[in-house]
Amino acid sequence: MPSKIIWTCCLLGSLMSTPPVIKVVFVPDNRPENSQSDTLFYQSDRKLQWSDFQAAPPAHPKSGAVSYSSFAYVGGSIRKKDTLYIHLTLQAFHIKSASWVTPAVRDDYSLAHEQLHFDITWLVALRFRKKITNMELTADDYDSMIQYEYIESFREMNRLQEAYDNETSHGLNHAAQLRWREAITDSLKTL
Repeated sequence: MPSKIIWTCCLLGSLMSTPPVIKVVFVPDNRPENSQSDTLFYQSDRKLQWSDFQAAPPAHPKSGAVSYSSFAYVGGSIRKKDTLYIHLTLQAFHIKSASWVTPAVRDDYSLAHEQLHFDITWLVALRFRKKITNMELTADDYDSMIQYEYIESFREMNRLQEAYDNETSHGLNHAAQLRWREAITDSLKTL
């Protein structure tokens, strides 16, 4: 009889040490726009306006406007029975006080160029979300795995932003601008 008790205890011990199932849940960031805030969070139906560019341009700018956008995630985790839930909120944002425009380019075409910078930021954020959703995370190391992918995605965002400005000559090459707009629009539709 004691061997059965030992076996049962061993079985319970092995069940309790079984790694949890990991579920990543991305929670939408549905905050309403705050006109008093310096931060504008990405919303597909809210396009940039020139009033979102509040910084003073530098004395000798290399371009006519700069849109400061980036992305981040916030979240936490909770374990319920055999499942570790990781709740993350993805945010792409534009900082008004760091973004500027010169009077010479304050037109709809230039604003569309700056909007595409913001769209590229959102695209990379969505790609990051897809990577994390498809990853096989481990309970012991999920945080560093997510952080690593975030850093890689941040680098991708910077490379794309630079390539966009280089290939379009900061929006002066209209044909390249059109190609980029179509490519980003198509990529956003698939995600």
